[in-house]
Amino acid sequence: MTPRLEALLSFLTTRWLSRAGLSRPRFEQAQARAIDRWVREAVPRVGAFADGVRRLQDLPKMDKASLMADFAAYNSPRITAGQVRSAMERDFRIGSLTVGASTGTSGNRGYFVISETERFRWLGNIVAKAIADLLWRRQRVAIILPQGTGLYDSANHFRQIHLRFFDLKVGPEGWRSEIEAFAPTVIVAPPKMLRHMAGAEFRLQPTRLFSAAETLDPVDRPLIEAGFATPLEQIYMATEGLLGVTCRHGTLHLAEESVHFEFEPAGDGLVTPLISSFRRETQILVRYRMNDLLRLAHAPCHCGSPLQAVDEVVGRMDDCFLLPGPNGQSLVTPDVLRNAVLTADPGIIDYRIVQTGAQDVELRLAPDVPVEVAERARTRLHALLEERGLCAKVGLIRAPMPLEVTRKLRRVERRFAAEGRSHGQG
Repeated sequence: MTPRLEALLSFLTTRWLSRAGLSRPRFEQAQARAIDRWVREAVPRVGAFADGVRRLQDLPKMDKASLMADFAAYNSPRITAGQVRSAMERDFRIGSLTVGASTGTSGNRGYFVISETERFRWLGNIVAKAIADLLWRRQRVAIILPQGTGLYDSANHFRQIHLRFFDLKVGPEGWRSEIEAFAPTVIVAPPKMLRHMAGAEFRLQPTRLFSAAETLDPVDRPLIEAGFATPLEQIYMATEGLLGVTCRHGTLHLAEESVHFEFEPAGDGLVTPLISSFRRETQILVRYRMNDLLRLAHAPCHCGSPLQAVDEVVGRMDDCFLLPGPNGQSLVTPDVLRNAVLTADPGIIDYRIVQTGAQDVELRLAPDVPVEVAERARTRLHALLEERGLCAKVGLIRAPMPLEVTRKLRRVERRFAAEGRSHGQG
C-alpha cells in the first residue's frame, strides 16, 4: 500500500471508530478484533515476546526501564539504543525507519522506532482527530516542539497541509519573524510557549490552537485563549505515541482507535494508564505503564463519540509529593497541591511548588505578587498538608520565573526521592 493510501485508510478508520452514535459495546468489539490480530501476528515478531502469546492479558506489564534495558528486544529490526542515539546526531533515520526520543525531563529518555507505513498511519490518525473539519482548504500548521523528526515531515506529502517545524530550544525570538510570516492557521505547542506568544503579542491569528507535550495547567488556559481569541484544544501525546485529542465540544478523548488503555488506581480518584499500541508493528509497546496521572470522566461526552473522555491530565506520577504521616509516607498528587495555591487568590497566575527534601517544600511566587497574597498561599499549602496529617515545612521564595525552553515546565515537581536521592532532574 502506498503511503498516501495508508494515511487515507488510517484517516477513515479513525473517523469511523470515533463517530457519534457508535455504541461503546460495538466499539469495544471492533477494538478487540484488531488487538487479537496484533497479538497473534505482530507481537511475536520481537525478541521479548518470541515465544508467542494468545491474549493481551497474558502479556507482562512493562515500563520505560524495561524497554530501555533491552531496547532491541522490543522492535522487530533489532535496532539498539546506541543506533538510535547515533541516528539522532544525523538525520533521525536508520534505513527506511524513523527514530526519535523524548525530551528526557525525568532523567531517562525514551526512544521510538517507526516504519514508513506507521509514519503515514500516524498522520492519518492525528489529522482525522484534530483538523478533519478544516481540510476543505489548505492549512498551514506550525509545530513548536523541542526537536523535529521525520515523523512530522510526512504531512508535507499532502496538498492540503503545509507543515513547518519551529525548534522550541532555539527560543521564540529566534523564529518570531519567521512564524509571523508563515501565518499558521493551526499551531501545536507546549502551553508555556502559547502563553508566552500570547503575552508577547505575536502577530498570529490561528483558526485552531492546540496545547501539546506538557501538562496543561488551568492557570494557563484563560491567558492563552484571551491572547489568541481562540479556544484552546489539547493533543495528549508522548514518545509512546498519540494518546488523545480534544473533540469539538472541548472534551479530551483517548485515542482508543489505535491504543488500548488499562487503568491502575493512583489515589484521589486518579489513574495511571497502561497502554498497548496495537496499530504499531515495528516497535512493540504492550501493557506499557505510563507515568501520567489522569482523571477520567464518568459521563459520556455530548459529542456522542464512544471513546473514553478525560476530565484532566493532572501531571506525572513521579511528581507526586511523598511526605511522612502517621502511617508512613503518604502521596499527594499535583492537582491537590496546585489547587491549594490557586484558590488562595485569583491574582496568582504563575507558581512553582517543589519538594526538595523529606519534609521540605518550596513555594515560589513572582516578586510582584503582593506580600499578603503570597503569605496566604503559603499558609493554604501548609494547612492542606497539616489537614492530611503530613509533616512538612513550607518555605516561600520570591523570584522571577522566566520562560525555560530547554526543559519541560513542571509547576509541581518532586526533586527528592523516597530513598533521599535527588529526583526528577534533566
